[in-house]
Amino acid sequence: MNRLIPIALVAATAVAGGAYWFAQPTQSALAQNTLTLDAIENVQLVASDEASANSDEVVEMVMGAEDAPITMIEYASFTCPHCASFHENVFKDLKANYIDTGKVKFIFRDVYFDRFGLWAAMVARCGGQERFFGITDLLMESQSEWSRAGDPVAIADALRKTGRLAGLEDDQLQACLQNEDKAKALIAWYQENASADDISGTPTLIINGDKHSNMSYRELSKLLDEKLEG
Repeated sequence: MNRLIPIALVAATAVAGGAYWFAQPTQSALAQNTLTLDAIENVQLVASDEASANSDEVVEMVMGAEDAPITMIEYASFTCPHCASFHENVFKDLKANYIDTGKVKFIFRDVYFDRFGLWAAMVARCGGQERFFGITDLLMESQSEWSRAGDPVAIADALRKTGRLAGLEDDQLQACLQNEDKAKALIAWYQENASADDISGTPTLIINGDKHSNMSYRELSKLLDEKLEG
Protein backbone atom coordinates (compact mmCIF):
# COMPACT_ATOMS: atom_id res chain seq x y z
CA MET A 1 0.00 0.00 0.00
CA ASN A 2 1.44 3.34 -1.01
CA ARG A 3 1.48 5.91 1.74
CA LEU A 4 0.11 9.40 1.38
CA ILE A 5 0.90 12.79 2.68
CA PRO A 6 -1.01 12.90 6.01
CA ILE A 7 -4.43 14.48 5.72
CA ALA A 8 -5.61 16.54 8.68
CA LEU A 9 -9.34 16.10 9.16
CA VAL A 10 -10.43 19.21 11.01
CA ALA A 11 -14.08 19.87 11.76
CA ALA A 12 -15.59 23.32 11.65
CA THR A 13 -18.55 24.43 13.68
CA ALA A 14 -20.65 25.47 10.70
CA VAL A 15 -23.41 23.41 9.14
CA ALA A 16 -23.97 23.76 5.40
CA GLY A 17 -26.16 21.85 3.03
CA GLY A 18 -27.43 19.92 6.02
CA ALA A 19 -24.15 18.42 7.29
CA TYR A 20 -20.85 19.33 8.87
CA TRP A 21 -18.01 20.82 6.84
CA PHE A 22 -14.48 19.45 6.78
CA ALA A 23 -11.11 20.23 5.26
CA GLN A 24 -10.75 18.53 1.90
CA PRO A 25 -7.92 16.11 0.96
CA THR A 26 -5.26 17.50 -1.33
CA GLN A 27 -5.12 16.59 -5.02
CA SER A 28 -1.71 14.99 -4.50
CA ALA A 29 -3.26 12.76 -1.85
CA LEU A 30 -6.09 11.72 -4.13
CA ALA A 31 -3.58 10.70 -6.80
CA GLN A 32 -2.05 7.95 -4.65
CA ASN A 33 -3.11 4.34 -4.19
CA THR A 34 -4.87 4.79 -0.86
CA LEU A 35 -6.01 7.58 1.40
CA THR A 36 -4.57 7.80 4.90
CA LEU A 37 -6.00 9.15 8.10
CA ASP A 38 -3.63 9.84 10.94
CA ALA A 39 -5.32 12.84 12.51
CA ILE A 40 -8.33 11.13 14.00
CA GLU A 41 -7.84 12.98 17.27
CA ASN A 42 -8.31 16.31 15.47
CA VAL A 43 -12.00 15.66 14.87
CA GLN A 44 -13.57 17.42 17.80
CA LEU A 45 -17.26 17.73 17.05
CA VAL A 46 -18.14 15.61 20.07
CA ALA A 47 -16.63 15.50 23.52
CA SER A 48 -15.17 12.21 24.68
CA ASP A 49 -17.91 11.71 27.28
CA GLU A 50 -20.54 12.06 24.54
CA ALA A 51 -18.79 9.84 22.01
CA SER A 52 -19.74 6.42 23.38
CA ALA A 53 -23.38 7.35 23.81
CA ASN A 54 -23.55 8.86 20.35
CA SER A 55 -21.75 6.02 18.59
CA ASP A 56 -24.05 3.45 20.19
CA GLU A 57 -26.83 4.89 18.03
CA VAL A 58 -25.09 3.94 14.77
CA VAL A 59 -26.29 0.78 13.03
CA GLU A 60 -23.61 -1.57 11.70
CA MET A 61 -24.17 -2.28 7.99
CA VAL A 62 -23.84 -6.02 7.47
CA MET A 63 -24.26 -8.32 4.49
CA GLY A 64 -24.08 -12.12 4.44
CA ALA A 65 -24.68 -15.05 6.75
CA GLU A 66 -24.34 -14.35 10.46
CA ASP A 67 -22.58 -17.69 10.97
CA ALA A 68 -20.19 -17.37 8.01
CA PRO A 69 -16.70 -18.78 8.75
CA ILE A 70 -15.05 -15.51 7.72
CA THR A 71 -15.92 -12.03 8.92
CA MET A 72 -14.58 -9.20 6.77
CA ILE A 73 -14.76 -5.53 7.66
CA GLU A 74 -14.08 -2.97 4.95
CA TYR A 75 -13.10 0.54 6.00
CA ALA A 76 -13.89 2.81 3.08
CA SER A 77 -14.61 6.42 2.23
CA PHE A 78 -17.24 7.42 -0.29
CA THR A 79 -14.81 10.03 -1.66
CA CYS A 80 -11.80 7.70 -1.94
CA PRO A 81 -11.18 6.83 -5.63
CA HIS A 82 -9.44 3.60 -4.66
CA CYS A 83 -12.47 2.55 -2.65
CA ALA A 84 -14.62 3.10 -5.73
CA SER A 85 -12.15 1.01 -7.74
CA PHE A 86 -12.25 -1.74 -5.10
CA HIS A 87 -16.03 -1.69 -5.20
CA GLU A 88 -16.06 -2.04 -8.99
CA ASN A 89 -13.20 -4.49 -9.49
CA VAL A 90 -13.19 -6.57 -6.30
CA PHE A 91 -16.39 -6.27 -4.28
CA LYS A 92 -18.80 -7.47 -6.96
CA ASP A 93 -16.96 -10.78 -7.36
CA LEU A 94 -16.46 -11.01 -3.60
CA LYS A 95 -20.21 -10.68 -3.10
CA ALA A 96 -21.11 -13.23 -5.76
CA ASN A 97 -18.54 -15.85 -4.80
CA TYR A 98 -18.14 -15.48 -1.05
CA ILE A 99 -20.84 -13.33 0.58
CA ASP A 100 -23.87 -14.68 -1.27
CA THR A 101 -22.60 -18.25 -0.83
CA GLY A 102 -22.41 -18.00 2.95
CA LYS A 103 -18.62 -17.99 3.22
CA VAL A 104 -18.13 -14.36 4.25
CA LYS A 105 -20.01 -12.03 6.57
CA PHE A 106 -19.25 -8.54 5.26
CA ILE A 107 -19.34 -5.33 7.31
CA PHE A 108 -18.98 -1.88 5.75
CA ARG A 109 -17.61 0.92 7.94
CA ASP A 110 -17.55 4.51 6.73
CA VAL A 111 -14.43 6.66 6.95
CA TYR A 112 -14.70 10.44 6.69
CA PHE A 113 -11.81 12.32 5.11
CA ASP A 114 -13.94 15.29 4.13
CA ARG A 115 -17.39 16.84 4.39
CA PHE A 116 -18.59 15.21 1.18
CA GLY A 117 -17.78 11.71 2.43
CA LEU A 118 -19.91 12.36 5.50
CA TRP A 119 -22.75 13.73 3.39
CA ALA A 120 -22.62 10.66 1.13
CA ALA A 121 -22.68 8.34 4.13
CA MET A 122 -25.73 10.14 5.51
CA VAL A 123 -27.50 9.70 2.18
CA ALA A 124 -26.54 6.00 2.03
CA ARG A 125 -27.85 5.46 5.56
CA CYS A 126 -31.01 7.44 4.90
CA GLY A 127 -32.75 4.38 3.47
CA GLY A 128 -31.91 2.14 6.41
CA GLN A 129 -30.20 -1.24 6.28
CA GLU A 130 -32.43 -2.58 3.53
CA ARG A 131 -31.33 0.13 1.08
CA PHE A 132 -27.83 0.93 2.33
CA PHE A 133 -25.84 -1.34 0.04
CA GLY A 134 -27.91 -0.46 -3.00
CA ILE A 135 -27.34 3.26 -2.42
CA THR A 136 -23.66 2.53 -1.75
CA ASP A 137 -23.48 0.86 -5.17
CA LEU A 138 -24.89 3.99 -6.79
CA LEU A 139 -22.58 6.34 -4.88
CA MET A 140 -19.43 4.35 -5.64
CA GLU A 141 -20.30 3.85 -9.30
CA SER A 142 -21.02 7.56 -9.81
CA GLN A 143 -18.34 8.90 -7.45
CA SER A 144 -16.39 10.70 -10.17
CA GLU A 145 -19.58 12.54 -11.16
CA TRP A 146 -21.15 13.67 -7.88
CA SER A 147 -17.84 14.34 -6.11
CA ARG A 148 -16.81 16.70 -8.93
CA ALA A 149 -20.18 18.32 -9.48
CA GLY A 150 -18.81 21.72 -8.50
CA ASP A 151 -19.16 23.72 -5.31
CA PRO A 152 -20.58 22.20 -2.10
CA VAL A 153 -24.13 23.18 -3.03
CA ALA A 154 -23.82 21.38 -6.38
CA ILE A 155 -22.35 18.31 -4.70
CA ALA A 156 -25.15 18.23 -2.13
CA ASP A 157 -27.69 18.46 -4.97
CA ALA A 158 -25.94 15.62 -6.81
CA LEU A 159 -26.08 13.47 -3.69
CA ARG A 160 -29.79 14.17 -3.31
CA LYS A 161 -30.26 13.13 -6.94
CA THR A 162 -28.54 9.83 -6.20
CA GLY A 163 -30.83 9.34 -3.22
CA ARG A 164 -33.88 9.99 -5.38
CA LEU A 165 -32.65 7.39 -7.89
CA ALA A 166 -32.67 4.92 -5.01
CA GLY A 167 -36.29 5.74 -4.23
CA LEU A 168 -35.84 8.24 -1.40
CA GLU A 169 -38.10 11.29 -1.18
CA ASP A 170 -36.81 14.87 -1.06
CA ASP A 171 -38.21 15.47 2.43
CA GLN A 172 -36.61 12.27 3.66
CA LEU A 173 -33.23 13.21 2.19
CA GLN A 174 -33.37 16.72 3.61
CA ALA A 175 -34.19 15.39 7.07
CA CYS A 176 -31.29 12.96 6.91
CA LEU A 177 -28.80 15.58 5.75
CA GLN A 178 -29.90 18.04 8.42
CA ASN A 179 -29.69 15.53 11.26
CA GLU A 180 -26.89 17.01 13.36
CA ASP A 181 -27.20 14.35 16.06
CA LYS A 182 -26.68 11.64 13.45
CA ALA A 183 -23.64 13.47 12.07
CA LYS A 184 -22.10 13.64 15.53
CA ALA A 185 -22.88 9.98 16.18
CA LEU A 186 -21.31 8.91 12.88
CA ILE A 187 -18.15 10.88 13.57
CA ALA A 188 -17.85 9.45 17.09
CA TRP A 189 -18.43 5.93 15.73
CA TYR A 190 -15.84 6.44 13.00
CA GLN A 191 -13.29 7.73 15.53
CA GLU A 192 -13.77 4.79 17.86
CA ASN A 193 -13.58 2.13 15.15
CA ALA A 194 -10.63 3.63 13.29
CA SER A 195 -8.70 4.03 16.52
CA ALA A 196 -9.52 0.52 17.78
CA ASP A 197 -8.49 -1.13 14.49
CA ASP A 198 -5.53 1.21 13.87
CA ILE A 199 -6.83 2.25 10.46
CA SER A 200 -4.34 4.39 8.51
CA GLY A 201 -5.79 4.33 5.00
CA THR A 202 -8.62 3.24 2.77
CA PRO A 203 -9.63 0.79 1.64
CA THR A 204 -8.52 -1.36 4.57
CA LEU A 205 -9.81 -4.87 5.19
CA ILE A 206 -10.02 -6.63 8.55
CA ILE A 207 -10.36 -10.35 7.80
CA ASN A 208 -11.00 -12.53 10.85
CA GLY A 209 -9.11 -9.98 12.90
CA ASP A 210 -6.13 -9.57 10.55
CA LYS A 211 -5.59 -6.22 8.84
CA HIS A 212 -4.89 -6.02 5.10
CA SER A 213 -4.46 -3.12 2.70
CA ASN A 214 -5.97 -2.72 -0.76
CA MET A 215 -5.58 -5.76 -3.00
CA SER A 216 -6.84 -7.27 -6.23
CA TYR A 217 -9.67 -9.78 -6.36
CA ARG A 218 -7.18 -12.53 -7.24
CA GLU A 219 -5.12 -11.76 -4.13
CA LEU A 220 -8.20 -11.53 -1.93
CA SER A 221 -9.69 -14.74 -3.28
CA LYS A 222 -6.44 -16.60 -2.60
CA LEU A 223 -6.36 -15.26 0.95
CA LEU A 224 -9.98 -16.18 1.62
CA ASP A 225 -9.57 -19.68 0.19
CA GLU A 226 -6.55 -20.27 2.42
CA LYS A 227 -8.56 -19.25 5.47
CA LEU A 228 -11.48 -21.46 4.44
CA GLU A 229 -9.20 -24.44 3.92
CA GLY A 230 -7.33 -23.83 7.16
